[in-house]
Amino acid sequence: MIAIATSTRADWGLLTPLIAELARHGIPHTILASNMHLLPEMGMTVDEIRAAGEDPVEIPTAGNTISETLAESTRKHGEWFAANKPDAVIILGDRYEMLGVASAATVNGIPIIHIAGGTVSEGAMDNAIRNAISQLASLHLAETDKCAARLEGMGIGKENIVVTGAIGVWNALNVPLMAREELEESLGRKLPEKFFIGTLHAATRDSVSPEKQMKEFLAGIEGFMEARPIYGAILTYPNNDTDPAPLIALLRDFEARHPDKIIVVPSLGMRRYLSAVALSEGVIGNSSSGIVEVASLGVPTLDVGNRQNGRERAVSVIHCDATQGAVAMSLSVITAPMIKKVAAKKANPYFRPNTPAIMAEAIMLRLKEL
Repeated sequence: MIAIATSTRADWGLLTPLIAELARHGIPHTILASNMHLLPEMGMTVDEIRAAGEDPVEIPTAGNTISETLAESTRKHGEWFAANKPDAVIILGDRYEMLGVASAATVNGIPIIHIAGGTVSEGAMDNAIRNAISQLASLHLAETDKCAARLEGMGIGKENIVVTGAIGVWNALNVPLMAREELEESLGRKLPEKFFIGTLHAATRDSVSPEKQMKEFLAGIEGFMEARPIYGAILTYPNNDTDPAPLIALLRDFEARHPDKIIVVPSLGMRRYLSAVALSEGVIGNSSSGIVEVASLGVPTLDVGNRQNGRERAVSVIHCDATQGAVAMSLSVITAPMIKKVAAKKANPYFRPNTPAIMAEAIMLRLKEL
């Protein structure tokens, strides 16, 4: 049995095609749902896991601080690993609570399969956490050749690295998308004539506070909308790298001031998110999704601030500083015909055909060796 750790809406959506591929090969699994999945104020996204037909093990780990959450993640996952002894645990990415999962697995002798190691995001603590998890893992499913090379540079043996492409790109190209009318019905709101999809997480290695960056981000969107009234945005909640409550309050106030143009939701879920992206004028903010999978939908991305600095990106991804003026000006850039033409080519360094199948094959081979 393989354990699959998930703590947010983002990693759950990415993991679903791999889980289906493992199930197709008859490999039993258990979903370990923790942290943000179990928080009502963050959308209680554990319900999305159940809606997919899974029966997750709930491991409540959210504390009042990151340190408390990390400690609880280590302790409670360690207890589960000691009692259940899975053959391996799959960990995706770089969330701080996943370092707790990896630490608990290591001391309990549970092999770690790590997805998306070797990438770079210099503006967040995730970068160091990702590298720490890579050092604890025994099998590495890297998104690109450059990611694989970085892992080798960290002293990881080439025989333990498989380049798979990014699973989010596979989702973008294979999940059936909703038409505009279906998406509006699901949201219970009429979409603006033209709109962006936006998420701004806290940049945890930045001298500017998350609240200041959110204010600048929203002011930039507002300034752009004032000059172009047909535009609006769907904005989703940030994660809880820092206390999200002040940022959510800013989002809700922005929505209240622009009820016909701004839609704020805690979480869209994978299908609604990809559908909204495909219908949008662009993705804005600083989520890894905007860098990794959006290019394969033929949509431009505006990457705001330094959170994703260093991450490989398609030419359809435009960067700007997290200031009101830079955001407003750059929104004009990504809506320009030239950028739309570039984005329509769908060139993406993270694309590989059959990513879930490549991952599943690598995992099955490793399980045979254990």
